[in-house]
Amino acid sequence: MRCVSTSTTFRRQGALGRGYSPDQVEEFFSRARVAYEAGGLRGGVSSGDVRRVGFDLVRRGYDVDQVDAALDRLEDAFSRREHEIARGRLGADRALDELTARAATLRGRLDRPDGDRFDRATGATLAYDTDDVDDLCDLLLAWFDEGGDLSVQDVRTAVFRTRRGRRGYVEHQVDAFFDRAVEVLSGVE
Repeated sequence: MRCVSTSTTFRRQGALGRGYSPDQVEEFFSRARVAYEAGGLRGGVSSGDVRRVGFDLVRRGYDVDQVDAALDRLEDAFSRREHEIARGRLGADRALDELTARAATLRGRLDRPDGDRFDRATGATLAYDTDDVDDLCDLLLAWFDEGGDLSVQDVRTAVFRTRRGRRGYVEHQVDAFFDRAVEVLSGVE
């Protein structure tokens, strides 16, 4: 199975529009293709790398929505491959135990009260709105407890309003937490 086509060319923005740097996008997709086709995890690209990659915005760059959608599909392909490798290496039961252990690391924050799940930002630092983040945490908690209706895509596409300082949660903590949630949810889907 191929994770991306041999052409990763995306629609470009108009003359005044800004999009992702074509050179950076092409380089990353090329590296990802080689890693995926190598068949293992030694290719230097993982689902986490795909989830965290960022590109500069440039005039006449690639359409952001198209590239983001392709990145989501690519992350799914790498995630499936990683789970298959883990099941083959560890066996189905141990791979499930490993996934359960990763899920348990999320539970501690989810069990905290709204407004106290992550550190608050300081000064005038940009931060994520606590209510928005807590709402997504509540959906994730419902997924754990009741099998609620939450998908990897719901977490990936979540958008949080920004606040300044103590009115919001520290962004990097929230991002790391939801990266882990994506790993867990993709292992179950």
